[in-house]
Amino acid sequence: MLSSLVLIPLLIMLYLRLQRRRKQIVARYGSLGVVQEAGRQPLGYRRHIPAILFLAGLAFLFIALARPQAVVSLPKLQGTVILAFDVSGSMAATDLQPSRMEAAKTAARDFVVNQPSTVKIGVVAFSESGFNVQLPTNDQSLVQAAIQRLGPERGTSLARGIEESLNTIFVASKIDPQAKNYSNLTPTPTATPTPVPEGVHAPAVIVLLSDGENTAPPDPMEAVMKAKDRGVRIHTVGIGSPQGIVLDVQGFKVLTKLDEATLKSISQVTGGTYFNAKSTAELDAIYKNLDPELVIEPEPMEITSLFAGASVLLLLIGAATSLVWFSRFP
Repeated sequence: MLSSLVLIPLLIMLYLRLQRRRKQIVARYGSLGVVQEAGRQPLGYRRHIPAILFLAGLAFLFIALARPQAVVSLPKLQGTVILAFDVSGSMAATDLQPSRMEAAKTAARDFVVNQPSTVKIGVVAFSESGFNVQLPTNDQSLVQAAIQRLGPERGTSLARGIEESLNTIFVASKIDPQAKNYSNLTPTPTATPTPVPEGVHAPAVIVLLSDGENTAPPDPMEAVMKAKDRGVRIHTVGIGSPQGIVLDVQGFKVLTKLDEATLKSISQVTGGTYFNAKSTAELDAIYKNLDPELVIEPEPMEITSLFAGASVLLLLIGAATSLVWFSRFP
């Protein structure tokens, strides 16, 4: 569509030709008073303004037809939620139907669907160790797929899950989304961050979905204090029943039950909230408690409307001046 701009020079040449012809007519018949009107001031160069505005309006219109784009820096309020899943063996218990694991997945999927596009969601899984399943993203389909892949593993280390969630938040905040680089170099160790002032919260939260039973070191409260020092709140979601159920683990009978006391302590220390999986509708309130940060992100945007608006404005001004000065449209 940009090739239509070649019409502009052609129209300019046509206009100049009409002006030369007009001068010839004035030179030939001007002495007869045919084109002169008594009392009217000569327009001079002002007579070219409507034509210039008309041609400029056409140029903007032709550019608009090409649907131009520009990279615009837009302010956005952005927050991050890390869904930390307990995938220990106890999550296979059936005191929540069809199992604790499936109940956690259901709660998480419902939570993801209700999030606004400004909230990035990541997925971390933990048993005796923690590992990142999905870096924070606005693509809910990727998050849903990551949740679906989860399944029960071995023991439980709440500390590992919290630590991996904090690492994921840190890594995600340092990644350039436009970069496509990969490196197998060991990252340079960073200094221990200075604890943030009391009551200050980061624009990121951890939603810990677990039955709360901690069976592997280290002490989860050490990781909880790290989260508190960074201003990251931990909302805990209790999966299971306080009465518990007996599991058959490699021939051994093991009683597993929901440890609400531990989960409530974790959320209380970090300024978060404890939820029960049976009241998953309350999880929608989590993102409302986020302290989003204002970030400036470059984003490609179609600016057709700007050129189209400028075109209409120039054409209207050109038509108005021509009508006022010449009593006709250009």
